[in-house]
Amino acid sequence: MTAESVAAAADAADHHDPAEPPAGRARVVLRRFLARKTALAGLLVVVLLFVLAFAGPLLTHWSYADIDYTALRSAPSAEHWFGTNRIGQDVFAQTVRGLQKSLLIGLLVGIGATLVAAVVGACAGYFGGWADHGLMFAVDLLLVFPGFLVIAILAPRLKGGGWLAFAGLLGLFAWMITARVVRSMTVSLREREFVRAARYMGVRPLRVIVRHILPNVASFLIIDATLAVGGAVMSETALSYFGFGVQSPDVSLGTLIADSTGAAVTYPWMFFFAAGLLVVFVLAVNLIGDGLRDAFDPTSRKARS
Repeated sequence: MTAESVAAAADAADHHDPAEPPAGRARVVLRRFLARKTALAGLLVVVLLFVLAFAGPLLTHWSYADIDYTALRSAPSAEHWFGTNRIGQDVFAQTVRGLQKSLLIGLLVGIGATLVAAVVGACAGYFGGWADHGLMFAVDLLLVFPGFLVIAILAPRLKGGGWLAFAGLLGLFAWMITARVVRSMTVSLREREFVRAARYMGVRPLRVIVRHILPNVASFLIIDATLAVGGAVMSETALSYFGFGVQSPDVSLGTLIADSTGAAVTYPWMFFFAAGLLVVFVLAVNLIGDGLRDAFDPTSRKARS
């Protein structure tokens, strides 16, 4: 019996048991998500990568900054599990440190950008008028700016702020398109009966947005936040690759890939561990995003299969 048939049987059991209340939307979405094996595989991979990133440094006595002068560019061994780089630093310690930094930046940027987009888009769509024009003008203005170029210019000047300042700079250019989508959804929702009833009852606008508008766009926001994390990791990697992201002596997946690109053929362990983890993470996040889309969309072909 497949996972899909088990979920269908559980649905039938819920409907035939008069003593049990109907399944809520959250339970239905969770059941659909759990029925997608690829989504579960992606979720498992992401969890394992987070465990590796934060528990990995505890598994070795080498720090990412330690140098072993007796092992320069040595191959993977019992002493250095992923080998060493050109100056004798442990590649495993550096890889898990870089993975940890990239995941933190991706998580902060993805969630933060989605929250900003939700607030700006919902306020613009609900209030309309000058609020809508002003907020959308700011969105369009940021869309006009070449984000990569602006970050490349500003990032070196924010070295004192560390990686948190870099994450904030990334998030500044990661929310505008989502805000426009949320605004469009809010415009269609603000004239619905339940929103109009709340207004007639004297409910304050911000409370209407939080209690009635945002819950109805939550499915889109959850999927967007999930995919935004993967996109943020890719953006961080690209910027760090060109020297505009995480600065030495700290490391990220981007800086590790940049430093070892020239040795990808002669000393492959210096390059392929960091690059491989990056590819695996982005693929896993995309699988989770696909699973969430199918779970939230009842008309999805995969959700109905």
